[in-house]
Amino acid sequence: MTQASSIKDRVRIKQVEVLSDNWYILRKTTYDYLGRNGQWRELTRETYDRGNGATILLYSKAKQTVVLTRQFRFPAFVNGHDGLLIETCAGLLDNDDPQTCIRKETQEETGYVVQDVRKVFEAFMSPGSVTERIHFFVGEYFDEDKQHEGGGLEAEGEEIEVLEMPLDQALGMIETGEICDGKTIMLLQYAKLHRLLD
Repeated sequence: MTQASSIKDRVRIKQVEVLSDNWYILRKTTYDYLGRNGQWRELTRETYDRGNGATILLYSKAKQTVVLTRQFRFPAFVNGHDGLLIETCAGLLDNDDPQTCIRKETQEETGYVVQDVRKVFEAFMSPGSVTERIHFFVGEYFDEDKQHEGGGLEAEGEEIEVLEMPLDQALGMIETGEICDGKTIMLLQYAKLHRLLD
């Protein structure tokens, strides 16, 4: 087995069964996988396909602040998180490209219409079971970019609170556990490492 072998040459899908398509799509797939030892073996995995997403950290050099959101997340609640979740603005791409999506989500959730957004990386957040790839952005905001209060779309059941705080305060909230969302932690650390607010 050579390191140069394409992974698609090592996977033979045998059967795909849709277990649920009530909200997003849960599939059970049986496939043969060629291991490093040169042997094929049959495996079964479930994957949850909810589409890809985008997220953004809004930051202000002038004020040394970032904009985050706070909302109820049922999956976090049933896994023992007794509180609202503090996050970077985010949403699913649906039929949009990542930049169009994140501009739209930023306006809906925070009320800011930012002029420049910059993609910094992509990541799979839970690759053992969820197919979603998230596109990560940063964007500088100014007070005049605030067009309305934000809060999300009421028709989608969103009740989003907009938070503005110093970057160092947000980083401190990671240490205390007040911020425990993966994408948010990654973007806050990116901002610090890359000195976005300097």
